[in-house]
Amino acid sequence: MQHFHAIVWVDHREAKIYEFNADDVQKFVIHSHSEPAHHIHHKAGSIGSGHTTDDHAFFAAIAKALEPVGEILLVGPSTAKTALAEFLQSHDKSVAFKVVGIENADHPSDGEVVNYARKYFRAKDRMQPQRTSKPG
Repeated sequence: MQHFHAIVWVDHREAKIYEFNADDVQKFVIHSHSEPAHHIHHKAGSIGSGHTTDDHAFFAAIAKALEPVGEILLVGPSTAKTALAEFLQSHDKSVAFKVVGIENADHPSDGEVVNYARKYFRAKDRMQPQRTSKPG
């Protein structure tokens, strides 16, 4: 079953995609294959920033999974959510157009993520102007 709304909790190691409506939730998990399991620490005098590079194959897999969704909220604890949004802007504008918000979120449980998304979209949907049908 496809849903109109989705929330993506993402860090540099995995993305948890929750497609949902008022009664149902489907969860998908996509893992990055290039991210080490440990944190990278920057040492003084070393070359490089100490930050990981973005995994474009990982972001492309997320974009592919989000194609059927109508509206997307990106959340996460790190810079991965904004890096994903930037990737979408430059590589998949049709999915980028569906991103309606980018929010900070630490490491919530599945239930907390879905509850947050339902509240977010309920408030967002109330703020949308009423659509009128066009005269036939």
